[in-house]
Amino acid sequence: MNYFLTDEQKMIQELAATIADEKIAPVALKYDEEGKFPHDIVKILADSDLCGVYIPEEYGGLGGGIFEMSLVVEQLSRACGGIALAFAGTGLGIFPVLLFGTDEQKRRFLPDVAAGKKLAAFGLTEAGAGSDAAGLRTRADKVGDEYALNGTKQWITNGGEADIYTVVACTDKTKGPRGYSAFIVEKGTPGFSFGKKENKMGIRASQTVELVFEDCHIPKENLLSREGMGFIVAMKTLDRTRPGVAAQAVGIAQGAYEEAVKYSKQRVQFGQTISNFQAIQHILADMAIQIEAARSLVYATCRTIDSGAKTFSKESAMCKVFASDTAMKVTVDAVQVLGGYGYMKEYPVEKRMRDAKVTQIYEGTNQIQRNVIAQELLKEFQASK
Repeated sequence: MNYFLTDEQKMIQELAATIADEKIAPVALKYDEEGKFPHDIVKILADSDLCGVYIPEEYGGLGGGIFEMSLVVEQLSRACGGIALAFAGTGLGIFPVLLFGTDEQKRRFLPDVAAGKKLAAFGLTEAGAGSDAAGLRTRADKVGDEYALNGTKQWITNGGEADIYTVVACTDKTKGPRGYSAFIVEKGTPGFSFGKKENKMGIRASQTVELVFEDCHIPKENLLSREGMGFIVAMKTLDRTRPGVAAQAVGIAQGAYEEAVKYSKQRVQFGQTISNFQAIQHILADMAIQIEAARSLVYATCRTIDSGAKTFSKESAMCKVFASDTAMKVTVDAVQVLGGYGYMKEYPVEKRMRDAKVTQIYEGTNQIQRNVIAQELLKEFQASK
């Protein structure tokens, strides 16, 4: 479909697609098998200036928005959802600074991210606080002009590889979520270390690591916004980055669909390619329909956010749910089209099926997203009465 991209958006999309096809696709299975972080691909992204597509020009970026970021994520994920997370996870980690940072904080941290010199990560989830973000236990106690962080964060994308971490911690336990605050923590800060590296089912080229804070002192200048704003910082960030997860899901689904079509044109059974069988044709048709519908919703949501809309929690949740459910359905169907070969690791669709699953889980499970959607719908209904 024609989504009426600007010339600059087309250039960004084409550049990301070229990197995906020429640099990522040939090594995707290798990185998946070894579970190593793709430093060489990050260097390529940095040299291409794609790392700063969503960062304002005054801080060294290209001045794009969520839409441009999602265009890149989609194309990279078409080749490998795990490798794409080095880019997408950095967006999640640095958006709190973009949204709530002071000009001094932005000038300090954004240029290196835009140049691809530094990666970022987002520290919200804990062992006992996943979907229930209100259950955080990590503390940040005021000590003079500093804050002392103590606690752990779990399942952190880019953990150990990122240089900049935005971390949500409790500064006043008597206030519940209103007592949370957000901080910028730099790698190498005394008292900040990394724990277990997770052995995952999918997105294995992405590092998922525990963050450990043991009397880690952070200067007050690294507080984002003000005390008590941490929960709002996290929720406003996720509203803007969930379309990135949705774009990742669309890219994974598109890659699986392309493999299924290619295989159907090559595989011969009963004297003809299986693409001639109506049963296969219907599977491919449904895959194409679902992907295009998901892409349309993602793009529309991104444009809504970039237009300056005040509220978009519902739309952000909708596109994340629909696109990730689509990715799971499409990748399962792709494995079915390839049959026994689809189940083998030497063929790329089983990897995409494994990669797709996490898009239904992280940045808020799809069940939680449906809660958000329903709550917003009911509020809108009540307001219209």
